[in-house]
Amino acid sequence: MELPFAENYRIKMVEPIYRSTREEREKWIREADYNLFNLRSEQVYVDLLTDSGTGAMSDQQWAAVMTGDESYAGSSSFFNLKDRVRQIFGFDYFLPVHQGRAAENVLFSVLVKKGNVVPGNSHFDTTKGHIEFRKAKAIDCTINEAFDTTINHPFKGNIDLEKLQLVLDSYPKEQVPMIIVTVTCNTSGGQPVSMENMRQVKQLADIYEIPVVYDSARFAENAWFIKQREEGYADKSIKEIVTEMYSYADGMTMSSKKDGIVNIGGLLAMRRKDWYDEATVYNIMYEGFLTYGGMAGRDMNALAVGLNEATEADYLEARIRQVHYLGNKLIEAGVPVQQPLGGHAVFVDARRFLPAVPKEEYVAQTLAVELYVEGGIRGVEVGTLLADRDPVTHENRYPSTEFLRLAIPRRTYTNNHMDVVAAALINIFERRDSIRHGYLIEHEAPIMRHFTVGLKKID
Repeated sequence: MELPFAENYRIKMVEPIYRSTREEREKWIREADYNLFNLRSEQVYVDLLTDSGTGAMSDQQWAAVMTGDESYAGSSSFFNLKDRVRQIFGFDYFLPVHQGRAAENVLFSVLVKKGNVVPGNSHFDTTKGHIEFRKAKAIDCTINEAFDTTINHPFKGNIDLEKLQLVLDSYPKEQVPMIIVTVTCNTSGGQPVSMENMRQVKQLADIYEIPVVYDSARFAENAWFIKQREEGYADKSIKEIVTEMYSYADGMTMSSKKDGIVNIGGLLAMRRKDWYDEATVYNIMYEGFLTYGGMAGRDMNALAVGLNEATEADYLEARIRQVHYLGNKLIEAGVPVQQPLGGHAVFVDARRFLPAVPKEEYVAQTLAVELYVEGGIRGVEVGTLLADRDPVTHENRYPSTEFLRLAIPRRTYTNNHMDVVAAALINIFERRDSIRHGYLIEHEAPIMRHFTVGLKKID
């Protein structure tokens, strides 16, 4: 008898979570203005709002925390992390920041100017927010297959080279400060980018003399999919694949709270010294001194270990298997999800799930609230609320996909928790025809509104 798969770790510490009643949840979500970000953590049973900073660190990471050097300048923890960044990504110039959006803020302060355009593959919310805050424009060049959840394309995060070339032909190179490649592409469903596509993007960028920057929050999961799905990489290690991936990049931003497996932290790295010299000014202004940049020494130590652990195949197999365990349960029940399944989350196709809810009533948010009330499970909308309003017309932008994202924290929940999530969603799916209305906005921020928006239920 062949032995079944099991995780490559054992649990050393547990944290109690509260199982609430439906009546409690109905009251709490109403008081939260139907915004799941407004819920208190103790009001949530299984929290799949994000995989950012919510994972469990290893014993080796906790041991590294205890040896953190908290010196303001010249911390040994900084040099530990700098060496690991050079070893894994190959960049000589490195700045620590407190999280990914801080890395974007520092780099974009150097590169992005009013009137610029920044092409890429479905920029995530903070990326697009930082671009538009600077009166520039993010242009989505993702392949069309990414927006059809029924198509089983192995690399739905890929950039469409024809779309990209059209952008590069339409604007002078001085107006295009960079091309952003997000690995994996979160907005399209945690979908990977192939090595071939990265290579082709770099070749095209070099012709137009445009730099390429990777949004690297889930780089290791992207490498895993290259190993599994792309010809010629099955026998290569994850670290070897990552080395080649970043040979096609001029710089990177990273929220280390994902594939760094830490609770806080980020980094900015690059090949060009002129970028680094300018970025140091903004890093000191916004983050802190160059050798800590918004991170404690203990967190830099933990990140140096986490980057090493995240690029091991055994860890990635266990992590991605759990995501697919949940996704396959939903697929078997007929629940529409983005296929193939991605690396960090299951993305439920809310439009196909709730076809009676008008798009003006925020379909994915409607499903997210239903899931919370049904089982105390907190997901997040990746749809019209997140897409914000058009900065010129101030009308809602209706994206090609309307997702409920169920982001699974690393090494945190068991498959029994995934069974609860699946059962709750299946219960809603069985009564989906009775859900015909969603929500109206009562108040919203001018940018990245989904974090603080207040909603009113349409009866």
